[in-house]
Amino acid sequence: MSKQTSENKIPEGAKNKDRTGWIMAIYLFGLFIGALSTGSITPVRTIIQNSFGADDRLGIWMITVFTLCYAAIIPVAGKLADRMGRKIVFITSILLFGVGSVICGFFVETGGFILFLAGRAVQAIGAGGVMPIATAEFGTGFPEEKRGVALGLVGGVFGIANVLGATFGSAVLDIFGQDQWQWIFTINIPFCILIIVGGIIFILNNKSEEVYRIDKLGTLLMTVIILSLLYGLKNIDFFDFLSSLTHRDVWMFLLLGAVLIPVFVLVEKKAEDPIFHIEYMKNRQIMLTLGMALLAGCSMMGMIFIPQFAENCMRIPSGDGGYFVIILGLMAGVVSPVSGKLIDKWGSKPVLGAGFVISISGSLYLAFVTINHINIVNVVVCLLLIGLGLGLIMGTPLNYMMLRHTRDEDSNSALATLSLIRSIGTAIAPAIMVGFIAQAGAAMQDEIMKEMPDIPEVPKMEQQIELSSIVDRLKEDEEFQKQMGDTDLDSMLNMDMDMDVDMTSAGGDSELPDKLLKELKDADVTTITGSAKHIARYMFGEFTPDVIVKIQGGINEGIDGISKGINGIGSGIAGINEGISGISSGQAGIRKGINGITQGINGMQSGIDSIKSRIDDAKAEVTKMEAEKAKMEKALEFAQKEVTKKQQDYDGIKPEDYETEEAYNAAKADAENALNKAGDDLKNLQGAIAGICNGIDGINKGIAGMEQGLKNITAKQNKAKNSRASMKAAISEMESAKREMYDAINQMKLKQELMIRARELMISMRDDIPVMFDDIEREYLEEIDSSSDDIESAYQRTLNRGFRNMFICVTVFNLIGLLLLLLYKNDRRKEGEE
Repeated sequence: MSKQTSENKIPEGAKNKDRTGWIMAIYLFGLFIGALSTGSITPVRTIIQNSFGADDRLGIWMITVFTLCYAAIIPVAGKLADRMGRKIVFITSILLFGVGSVICGFFVETGGFILFLAGRAVQAIGAGGVMPIATAEFGTGFPEEKRGVALGLVGGVFGIANVLGATFGSAVLDIFGQDQWQWIFTINIPFCILIIVGGIIFILNNKSEEVYRIDKLGTLLMTVIILSLLYGLKNIDFFDFLSSLTHRDVWMFLLLGAVLIPVFVLVEKKAEDPIFHIEYMKNRQIMLTLGMALLAGCSMMGMIFIPQFAENCMRIPSGDGGYFVIILGLMAGVVSPVSGKLIDKWGSKPVLGAGFVISISGSLYLAFVTINHINIVNVVVCLLLIGLGLGLIMGTPLNYMMLRHTRDEDSNSALATLSLIRSIGTAIAPAIMVGFIAQAGAAMQDEIMKEMPDIPEVPKMEQQIELSSIVDRLKEDEEFQKQMGDTDLDSMLNMDMDMDVDMTSAGGDSELPDKLLKELKDADVTTITGSAKHIARYMFGEFTPDVIVKIQGGINEGIDGISKGINGIGSGIAGINEGISGISSGQAGIRKGINGITQGINGMQSGIDSIKSRIDDAKAEVTKMEAEKAKMEKALEFAQKEVTKKQQDYDGIKPEDYETEEAYNAAKADAENALNKAGDDLKNLQGAIAGICNGIDGINKGIAGMEQGLKNITAKQNKAKNSRASMKAAISEMESAKREMYDAINQMKLKQELMIRARELMISMRDDIPVMFDDIEREYLEEIDSSSDDIESAYQRTLNRGFRNMFICVTVFNLIGLLLLLLYKNDRRKEGEE
């Protein structure tokens, strides 16, 4: 075994308090920024993965790849420190950490997610070299009775930085914006430079006096075993365990790691200076310590989901949850140094036991109290308990246990082994934990869609009511039914306006575009309502055009059918008029013999013709007025839209958009004047239309009077004809036939007018259909806004089920750790022990 020189403790410069202080500060600062960067990624994890278009299972690799590389480098760094000196390895590690920060901060836009993961790996290699060296420097450089305090200081700094890193990440997002998350990494660069410069100036290159050959083969085998086992374990789907074991990414790597383990044991037994001391496996206390370190690492990983949990519970935007982690940081920061003093007094077992018990309490409180009764008090209470438990568990007790059962000259390797095992736990746990979140996310779409309101019923259009009355009158005429042919007016009047849009299926059977699916997947509790509205707009845009085309097609069939009927009536009237002309020609021969009566009849006929002309003129005037009315109705529709627009402009004026209150008031007044003017224009148009309607009604009454006068004249003419019946029975019969023809014309004209009105109503209906569906869509979106609390609650409730199961899993980790601790023999210092 290697033997440490006196340099391996606080060196000769320890007598110089200023130099010792600088050395401690540099090591602790290096430890601090590495841990800070580790924690700072937790509140921005979802933001970063969404920026690359990655899902939860892929996105978690930004943490997993860090823990994998961190775990693999720890034992190597310890051995390199023994051989090359702690100063060289420490400075090199900080340099690598800075290089990784440069990659993550400056080159990800061109390199994508793979380059980002590579940068995280380089960062991890650097951070993995800092932790064991700093821990060994403090753990071996203090007398045993002060070792707990020293390790507590290291654990406290690491714990505070790791936990407060989340708060730091949220602060960076607030300062620079969510799209500038790269600043979380680039901000490390100047600090790395300062640490490197300070390390070169102040730190002495402590290393072993006797240096053995590096266990290269053992290092290689251990690295391959760790990476193989961790990669295989990371790819296991714990919710489909048996099936996932058959995947090549699982069984192949697990098998490789398992096969290499006995080879590694043989190599280490023969190694001059093994990277892993096989004798540790024979020491019950060390194995229990390593087992608890593994579980502690698993338990600590629940912390990375705290920002997302806080954001979901408190309904705050993504990235802001890191501020809540400051509660964990405060507790861990206060308790970690205190835990060292408690260990010096009572030993590590009761301190670690208290940490496990408090962590269990915090996890259970979160799973069964906070999630069921969400409020700021319960969130803070569970975070206080978890932070207190982590402060007692993180680093200090386990480091003390490991150093207690190993020799000082093996401190680097011992603490590296401990950190390795703990890091294995931190690498495995996220894969399990993110599965609970992913499982909750899989159920999210269905839960959200269940809260979507029902599509509003399509209202009956005003035109349908009048049109129904006209059709009922027309249907009484068999001739009209013949003219309409196969046109089904009843079906058209009772149009199927069901859009057949089931919003609850939007996340299931219906296929949404990738952009909308990504938006729904990336949404948080504060944006889920907006995502639901985007889906609703898409579904309306996808389905309503076909519905509108279907409805308008049915209306067009009705318009075509009625147009044919109108044309048929026109042809019938023309045929009857030809018959009347024939009768009149026959009467002309007879009237030559009876000029007196003929002149009287002709005089009456002149009156009839004059009335008819006036009736025609009046009807022409009605037609013109109807056309004018239609134009004004269109103008009215435009005026109504203008009023709506002016109202929106008026409502959209907000004080915060103007620099002064005067500017705001002036803008508000201008908008109000514009709104009032638009309202006046609307009222004027309404009055003008009402005037036209009154004029039409007056003319129609005049027409009715003239038609009544026509009937009266015709009656007198009939009497005259009857008085001449003795003169010519044929003339009387011909006049009777002509009267019937005139009556038929009048009836046909009445039907024609009804059909023309029916066609006008149908055209109006057809043109109003798109507007009606726009109104339905607007009403539906308003209902979504009204249901936003229910939608957000469904999102919150579903995701919290994942958090509850995840922290039950954390409870299990802590409980198993507590059971292992009960088997551990307390290492409390005996009174008077040197």
